[in-house]
Amino acid sequence: MAKANNLQLSILEGLRSQVLQVMSELSIWQDSELRCLEAISLGVLRKDSTQRHGVTRWKKGVDLSVADISNVEVIDLHPNLLNAEWWSYARFVLYHEYLHALGNIAHDANFRSLESLWPEPNDGESFTERMRAEGSSWIWRCNSCGKGYHRRKQSKGRYRCRKCNCVLIDEASKVATKS
Repeated sequence: MAKANNLQLSILEGLRSQVLQVMSELSIWQDSELRCLEAISLGVLRKDSTQRHGVTRWKKGVDLSVADISNVEVIDLHPNLLNAEWWSYARFVLYHEYLHALGNIAHDANFRSLESLWPEPNDGESFTERMRAEGSSWIWRCNSCGKGYHRRKQSKGRYRCRKCNCVLIDEASKVATKS
């Protein structure tokens, strides 16, 4: 687990303020729930995380079938979300994690309906692709359709294109060769 620096903590507090303001305008949350969310510590994930954009960490030994907001240890967000380019998506991710903290553990229909109340677009796919590209050493390229998949290891001919089912060819990533 990475440790947030003072600047990141300050940005996270500003983010929290904005998300809680929007949640209060949704009028489905009680003031007491929103006040409890204010008490949750915020932090950052490791910078090399490509799949996880945020995580709600629960205290050890907690039975998540009866999850209670007081058992949340910390909510961590990807540090790259704290840049102006991703600010809108960062608000969505924190809202998503707050839904978990409020006891909505599973990504079920109820969770998705609550998540859909968020008024801004979700740009998660673009963020994932950017993080993968930045962390990749290889691009697995399909010679048939041209689609490329950013990865950290070589495919060595073991993988096929999701679209065409052709064997993927290894290409050195331009991002990796700049380093």
